[in-house]
Order: sequence, then structure tokens, then C-alpha cells
Amino acid sequence: MSQFSNDVAQCTETMRVGSKSFFAASRLLPKRVRDPAIALYAFCRLTDDIADAIDAKPDAIAGLCKRLERIYQGKPDHQAADRALAEVVRYYDIPQELLQALIEGYEWDSQHRQYVTLDALLDYCARVAGSVGAMMCLLMGKRDPAIIARACDLGLAMQLTNIARDVGEDARNGRLYLPRSWLVEEGIDPDQWLKNPQFNPAIARVVERLLKQADALYEQAEIGITNLPWDCRPAIQAARLIYAEIGRQIEQNQLNSIALRAIVSSQKKMHLLSRAMLVTAKRNWSKRFIPAHPASQYLIQAVIKAPHQPHYGGSIHERIVWVVNLLERVEMRRREQAKVAVAAQKMAA
Repeated sequence: MSQFSNDVAQCTETMRVGSKSFFAASRLLPKRVRDPAIALYAFCRLTDDIADAIDAKPDAIAGLCKRLERIYQGKPDHQAADRALAEVVRYYDIPQELLQALIEGYEWDSQHRQYVTLDALLDYCARVAGSVGAMMCLLMGKRDPAIIARACDLGLAMQLTNIARDVGEDARNGRLYLPRSWLVEEGIDPDQWLKNPQFNPAIARVVERLLKQADALYEQAEIGITNLPWDCRPAIQAARLIYAEIGRQIEQNQLNSIALRAIVSSQKKMHLLSRAMLVTAKRNWSKRFIPAHPASQYLIQAVIKAPHQPHYGGSIHERIVWVVNLLERVEMRRREQAKVAVAAQKMAA
């Protein structure tokens, strides 16, 4: 077994315990994507734990930045997640800006930063979740800006769902992610409420409003999912369905995410995983263009500017397409060269 395989095996155990929803959905990914995805998520999980720890050192964020630098220098720390990620970013040409955005989001968390408007909140969501959506696209061999935009939408939606679910838990830890302007509109003083977080109809309306924003982004993300490689769609659709279901559970709890924490049962997850398999049978050929959300735009630009050397890989179908496209390019080049040669002969005559 290679070092990378050993490292991925260790990362898998980390995710099996630390992120059950992701682990369940990841089992639907083809192995060529599943292994690098597990390596990516394991690093994200471990670094998040470091940055978010109660006893986190003041220089924790700076330490993560240096750790990331060593990964991109090809000199990762002696940890399975770091070694595996170093291989992944090299092979898939993942721009460092995407992982740097993630760490910046962790820094905002460590500062207990609050957000006045929804747009400001989405700037945060783009860093901690949109960046991951963009990186997952690259693991699937998709660098089309339109598809990456939809992957970022999915990340934004999932993070809004997390925020709606964890309002009470976050507040008890002195954190407030709900847009302050929304609370003020409902007659709530954000600072006073944070000192004594209680559920009431006004807070319920704010949570409901946040879920509606998430649902709109989930709907936009559908376009991107159905344009992913066919064997990757079920896993991403499963993640989308499971996270959206958290919103439905919050609604069933009367939008009380202060005293209650919405949980999707194992039985419901299995049902949603089965539903996700059906996405392989459909394809969205819509040409409708939806611009990327401004919060995600800089992530997409980082991918566009990044140097990329296509790799020969993927499913059998994708390999066939790759070969056909290559042969077409070779033939076009041959024809152009033939035209140039004929023109040169005419000029010589």
C-alpha cells in the first residue's frame, strides 16, 4: 500500500467519527474522487478543530498558515492529513487561495466576528464553505466557472443551514452569526439577546428567513450538480438533500434552534441517499446563466488564474471523451499545418 493510501485510510477514520453526514455521502463518490475528497475534508476538519478549540493559542491561525505554506512547498508536516493534502493540491492544481480563504474564515471565527447584513454573512460563508465547494469541483475535474459558481452556492447554502441549526449553541458560546440588521428589524437588541439567548417568535422569523435564503441557493446549486460527472452526482446530491433536510427538521421543531438541535435520523439519511441515486438518470442542459454570488467571485477568479495541466484519468466514459477530444485537436492542428504548407508552396511558385 502506498504512503498516500495509508494516509487516506487514517483520514477516513477521522471523518468516520468527526463528520458522519459527509462520511455517509462520500461513500457514493467514485474512488478516484472519494480518496482526495476525504484527504481534503480531513485537513479541513482537523484545522477547524485547532482554530476553534477553547484553549486555542493566540498564534493558532498563523500556525495554520505556515502549515499550509509547507504543504504547498511539498514539505508537509508529519501528519496523515497534511501529507495526503500535499499530494492532492499538487495533482489537482488547487490554488492556495482557496485553502487560505478557509483559514481566513477560521480567523473570523476566532475573533467572534459578527455580521450586520446577509451579504457580510455570505462573505464569511464563502470562506468556510464556498471554498470547499470550489475545491470539490476541481477534484471532479470541473474547472468551468459556471459550474464552480453553483458549487459555491451549495457551500453557501449548507453553511447557512449550519448557522440556522446552531443558533442556540453558538449564542451560548458567545457567538452570533444571524445578521444583526435582521434582528434589529424584529425589535431585538443583538447584544442584549446574546447575553441571554431565548427563543421567541421574532427569533423564529429570523431563522425562517435564513432558511429561505438557503433554499434559494440549494435550488441554484441543482444546475451545477447535474453538470458534474455522472458518477459523482449522487454523492453531491446526497449531501445537498441531507443538509436541506436539516432545515426541514428545524421547521418541524417550530424554528426553535435555541433549545433544540435539529437532527436527521439514520433512517431518513438512508432514504435521502436512495433518492440521490436517481440524479444519475437526469441531466440539466439548460443554458440559463446565473452569475456567481459576489461573495464567491474571488474564489472563482483564483481557479481561473491558476495554472492547470490536465491529467489523463476519470471514468471510462470520461477517458473516451478525453481521447476523442485530443484526437480532434491533433487533427485540427494537422489541417492547419497543411493549409500553411499549401499557402507557402503557392507563394514560392
